[in-house]
Amino acid sequence: MTVSVATLHSDEPVDVKEETSLHDETLSRLRDHIVEGNIPDGGRILERELCELLGISRTPLREALKVLASEGIVELLPNRGARVRALSERDLHELFDLMGGLEALSGRLACENITDAEVAEIEQLHHEMYGFYLRKDMHNYFRANQAIHQKILAASRNHTLQSTYATLAGRIRRVRYSANFAREKERWGEAMREHEMILDALRRRAGAELSEILFHHLRNKRRAAMEPMQQQSDTASSATS
Repeated sequence: MTVSVATLHSDEPVDVKEETSLHDETLSRLRDHIVEGNIPDGGRILERELCELLGISRTPLREALKVLASEGIVELLPNRGARVRALSERDLHELFDLMGGLEALSGRLACENITDAEVAEIEQLHHEMYGFYLRKDMHNYFRANQAIHQKILAASRNHTLQSTYATLAGRIRRVRYSANFAREKERWGEAMREHEMILDALRRRAGAELSEILFHHLRNKRRAAMEPMQQQSDTASSATS
């Protein structure tokens, strides 16, 4: 909903909740559209096409792009619109190592602070995620997966850790999603088995064990995420040899 100057000066109240709801919905749909690989790495954001797809005007689209830029998912180009942020192999190495360390710490702290009610919430999300896995519903599987990681992070009770994690998470959200499609060791199934181990350690409040599981969970995700890059590099080397 676009609010005109006339509306602002009229006697009719502006529905702030409706404005917020539209913004959040636009942001969520645009984020999912990019994270799920509908625009390639480094690809330009075509505003007209996205406005038609989402059924919105350019103003809410541009507001959403600013948020995604702050999350590291897109880059804003001065006077040239925006494009999807592309990550190099070095970027992925560094970001996944750092995120692995943060998740390992969050797991240890969560085991010290988590309540039975919070464990029950994570168990419910895990069962939902498993159902999505069986149905090959990647979109909802990924949503449940990310919710589990966020709840473990919240249970750490460490706000500095949470804000640092949030700053970096957006930059690799896209590759975390695509890594589940990796062929090596059937990554999606492997990730599901790792989540069984995560839940088991969390139930037992086994902090050191959960910390190690989460670190290697991110390492395995990194390996899978880098598989397409390495294949492209091998193909290029073969072509020039």
